Amino acid sequence: MRAFTTLDELAASVGDELGTSDWLEISQDRVDAFAEATGDHQWIHVDVERAKTGPFGGTIAHGYLTLSLVPFLGSQVFTFETPGAKLNYGANKVRFPHPVPVGAKIRSHVTLAEVTDLASGKQVVLRHTVEIDGVAKPALVAETVVLLLP
Repeated sequence: MRAFTTLDELAASVGDELGTSDWLEISQDRVDAFAEATGDHQWIHVDVERAKTGPFGGTIAHGYLTLSLVPFLGSQVFTFETPGAKLNYGANKVRFPHPVPVGAKIRSHVTLAEVTDLASGKQVVLRHTVEIDGVAKPALVAETVVLLLP
């Protein structure tokens, strides 16, 4: 776990690979709960029987479910212990190169990509590459943006 306690330490770490999260298994229950929360009940995610004959041979996680897990996965890799508020500000360059089959395990590799001074504080960009256990292509490649306010 990489803990950043000062803004100077953070700025000096641009380009560093911060580490890798633990593996997380994607269950059908998690996918179903995400479908309920978002209203996205597309059959490739929630209809186990129909999905067996679909393009992926079974149900797959929503891409946005994978993206929504990035803060949780990232919390296993780094923490900002700097003074002031920490705000999720958005995401850049989000891509889903490979579907995540239900039952698969995923984890995130995190790199500190940028730290930018703003009038309101610091903008931090973190690059996440979410891999699927045993699959060459990543499930997700995204940059998340965090604002650190004084």
